Amino acid sequence: MNRARATDSTAGGAADRPADVPRPARRVPSWAIQDPDDDTTPAPEATAGGTPATPATPGTPVAAPAAGTPAAPSLGRKVRSAARWSLINTVVMRLGNFVTGILLARFALGPAAWGVYGIAQTVLLVLLAANELGVGLAIIRWDGDARRFSPTVLTLSTASSTALYAVLYAAAPAVARTVGSPEAAGVLRVMCLCVILDGIAQVPAGFLTREFAQGRRMVIDAANFVTSTTVTLVLAFAGTGAISFAWGAVAGNTVALTGFCLAAPGTLKFGWDARQARALLRFGVPLAGASLLALCVVNLDTLVVGSTLGKVSLGFYVLAFNVSGWPVRIISEAARRVSFAGFSRLAGTPQGLARGFSRALAVLVTGTVPLCVLLAGLAAPVVELVYGSKWVPAARALPWLMALGLIRIGCELGYDCLVAVGRRRALIGVQALWLAVLFPVLVVAAHRHGIVGVAQGHVLVAGGVVVPFFLLALSRAGISVRWIARACSWPFLGGAVMAAVVLGLRAQFGDGRPALAATGLTALAAYALCVLPSRHFLRGTALSEP
Repeated sequence: MNRARATDSTAGGAADRPADVPRPARRVPSWAIQDPDDDTTPAPEATAGGTPATPATPGTPVAAPAAGTPAAPSLGRKVRSAARWSLINTVVMRLGNFVTGILLARFALGPAAWGVYGIAQTVLLVLLAANELGVGLAIIRWDGDARRFSPTVLTLSTASSTALYAVLYAAAPAVARTVGSPEAAGVLRVMCLCVILDGIAQVPAGFLTREFAQGRRMVIDAANFVTSTTVTLVLAFAGTGAISFAWGAVAGNTVALTGFCLAAPGTLKFGWDARQARALLRFGVPLAGASLLALCVVNLDTLVVGSTLGKVSLGFYVLAFNVSGWPVRIISEAARRVSFAGFSRLAGTPQGLARGFSRALAVLVTGTVPLCVLLAGLAAPVVELVYGSKWVPAARALPWLMALGLIRIGCELGYDCLVAVGRRRALIGVQALWLAVLFPVLVVAAHRHGIVGVAQGHVLVAGGVVVPFFLLALSRAGISVRWIARACSWPFLGGAVMAAVVLGLRAQFGDGRPALAATGLTALAAYALCVLPSRHFLRGTALSEP
């Protein structure tokens, strides 16, 4: 599942870049790593369904429960319950972020301030990709009693995060000048305090994720959101500019850290065991490296736009990217909070993994396609209606970024699945290839076609280079292209029909508010009719081999 973070609601959420793909949190491979401090044979752990499980040794795959055992339905209930809470949490938080963003964009901040914030947020997300060296994920996936090694995890995570912040503090002026916004240095120094808070929060947040405790997580995220949003709005309307985002993020994450500690009492204990530390670093550093590459891929465009086109163009681009992330964050983020844990349980049964992945992909794509089509087809009127006429230039990049958002959803789910089955090298390879190809493409595209060219370059590289790689890697993991085609065929057909309806009705009736409402409702009805034949597959009642 997605790595739990104290920064899920940064800065009121008004301009939060997705940290999912991308927020690509570190994932853990499917093999169990037993507590290195335990030299004796441990007592059998109870599985999800209460059946004793054979203890795993380091490097040994975790045995999946046999079909029909009590563990399967128990795990299913846990995942479904966690998914429901996660979806409610995500929808509520994102709606709040949406309203906050409208208030700030319309009444308090302009494109230049938004661009400065975008730079600071990008640097923060990149640092968060590797701030605790990947060791925090051991809390979620490590075999045995996690409280035995959690003090070492906490010490490593806190120490590495603090050291990383110290480096950033010294380098902030140089980083800000490099990306074309010298005034961003102060914002960087304040906002990246969240790196330290996130490092400390890794252990208690990890225990909540391990236990599928998304209900408690929702309460914590709500407190984070209310605090960060209140501080951000008060400071922004007082005229402090982009720094309001930074102080809002710090305040919200401080509250979130407190909430994690209260929800998982007794987990915030420092300690040190050299043997555990070596095992944790061997486990986490490769994952942190893959996650860092993934975050660089997602946020490279911000650095390119800022350094080549300036902070005003960056402000427009960041807003367009945020709008394109609405369906990704609402649907995909909710799923990813439980997908990794679910895939990990299925890693030992290839047929079960293929079915689980196919159904999860079908649900995500079915829910995301209509949102992407509507936002792409109605980009300019939606941006003007929501944010005001001064933000309309952002709409030029939005259709391409919506296509990118749809690609990202599939890649994120594939990322989770591949990590769950232990294919770390493949993931590091694809992230490195993605980054190497993307950088020159974005630089050339920015100089030639501005923010629209950057969005087009993203889609070109993601669709032409990355998607084929993921299809190959998933096929080698036992998930054939036929499973993926079955999951996507009806939603893609519905999306094509829906796009034709949107373009046709908009050309005939225009962009007035009643016309937009009628166009959207008609297009959604057409989409629903197209995907109706896939309802049994989405419910899991037709999951035989295609």
